[in-house]
Amino acid sequence: MPRQQQPAARPARRRSYDQFCATARALDSVGDRWTLLIVRELLGGPRRYTDLHADLPGVSTDVLASRLKDMEQNGLAVRRRLPPPAPASVYELTERGHGLLPVLTALSGWGAHALEERRPTDAVRAHWFALPLLRALGALTHEGVVEVTLDEGEFHVRTGGGEPVGGVYGYGPAERPDVRLTLDAGLCLELGRGEVTLAEAVEDGRVQVSGDGPLAAEIRAE
Repeated sequence: MPRQQQPAARPARRRSYDQFCATARALDSVGDRWTLLIVRELLGGPRRYTDLHADLPGVSTDVLASRLKDMEQNGLAVRRRLPPPAPASVYELTERGHGLLPVLTALSGWGAHALEERRPTDAVRAHWFALPLLRALGALTHEGVVEVTLDEGEFHVRTGGGEPVGGVYGYGPAERPDVRLTLDAGLCLELGRGEVTLAEAVEDGRVQVSGDGPLAAEIRAE
């Protein structure tokens, strides 16, 4: 007896608020748990799946894969193969995905008030403090790369309207920074909350500045 062909499975319908509202439509794309934190990671540039999983402690492999697939379908991210000799694929934000930077920056500023002290269960990565710090560095007029050193590690950002290649900030030390800042995570949060300005923190000695050139001079208010 010939085997009956099974009907093709219908694609699962994505959840939606079904509201003709810009906010609701935005949350249809980025409202799921972990999605905006994946965007936060990709704002630093292209990343491999394994790197994303390592810097998103608590996310399961299934959920991470599902969120990345949704982000590709929604035009927020793309996956591409690295050229030889690197046999790996990376995920990176599209222009639409990069458009979420003001959203993440605003959320970071709003949420910084809830970070009074670190809980024993809290994970931490140095580059998570890049978004709060961007608020304080945003007033700088000279373009350049700022390398930031915390007890938790290092990251770097670009000032003056430019962006590091591939992202808003970069992981780890910069190749050729124009200036180096050494401070602590608590001060990053104070700067993000607007409780102190970068100029005040430098004057008080809470930020160590090293480097020559116009960007370093501007940070030192020389």
